Amino acid sequence: MRAIFERLTSRMLPALPTLCALAGALLMFVLFLFLQGKPALEACRLIFVGAFGSGFAWQNTLQRAAPLMLTALCVALPARAGLVIIGGEGALALGGLAAALTPGILPAGLPSIAGLVLMALAASAAGGLWIALAGWLRQVRGVNETIGSLLLSYIAIAVFRHLVEGPLRDPASLNKPSTVPVPTDYLIGAMPGLNVHWGLFWGVAACIAAYGLVRHGVFGFSMSVVGGNVRAARLVGLPVNRIVVIACLLGGAAAGLAGMMEIAAVHGSANSALIAGYGYSGILVAFAARQNPLAIIACALLIGGIESSGSLLQRRLDLPDATTLVLQGLLFINLLAWETITGRLATWRLRITTPRTDLGAAHA
Repeated sequence: MRAIFERLTSRMLPALPTLCALAGALLMFVLFLFLQGKPALEACRLIFVGAFGSGFAWQNTLQRAAPLMLTALCVALPARAGLVIIGGEGALALGGLAAALTPGILPAGLPSIAGLVLMALAASAAGGLWIALAGWLRQVRGVNETIGSLLLSYIAIAVFRHLVEGPLRDPASLNKPSTVPVPTDYLIGAMPGLNVHWGLFWGVAACIAAYGLVRHGVFGFSMSVVGGNVRAARLVGLPVNRIVVIACLLGGAAAGLAGMMEIAAVHGSANSALIAGYGYSGILVAFAARQNPLAIIACALLIGGIESSGSLLQRRLDLPDATTLVLQGLLFINLLAWETITGRLATWRLRITTPRTDLGAAHA
């Protein structure tokens, strides 16, 4: 019994900083609303109701959580190799654009399953190669991967807007520039028994596959070694540059797949609505999950629920729809703070528990 309790405690301990950060963010959010004279406790209740209080609320939450799982992997997988990648929004945009253009070059009469697979491969390739470029620039040219991936994201979004509103624009899209609509055979419907598209299933499946890779795969172990100590990884003969680039490729492929799912299940064509901030929210999800692929599923549901409750706050309390962004920002600040605190506590504990040696005697 004691062994089971200790095992559960050891597994729950990594989630403690995230839970503390969530509690701190809620307290700061309540204070923020209270200083404005708004009913803070009622706002918190409405956030919960808007996220999980009904079947319709759960539908909206799951709908938003699906792309968040995939864009969070764009951060979590490179983080295993020691990189901080924040360019998932650009990878999602290019992946969605590649998916929207793929049906136009496919032969007539191709089965819909084959077409969807090719759309997914094109989207994953576009997103993966874009983020892999950030990893390559870091390893070969010494460009900081955080700044590089962010700038590449801006470039990707600019390219997306230029092509959608220019050379690739459908002449029939008058009010909202977009590409030619995806044929109905290549659209993704809802899962049986749920009014949520199949992107949720593939998001969960990708997180489970990523967990298996990083926890039980040889390549996942290699990423952890590189992320833990690059010098040690080189000493044991690991191809560090290749591992880093492949980690970025896998993360970008997940974000590109999120773009494909949004095109095939929600928008039906590539347009500006695709750039909805899922790539940036995925950063928060990955940090809240502490880069754990399985924890990403739960954190994506939490962040997706917070985002879906904004309209309810606007209707009931006359608060701006962006009020939930304040809560997300406070959560991110608290996550960074608790990450720093736990890091310092770990260092302090190591100093206390490590026995000191008499360096002078050892030298003698």
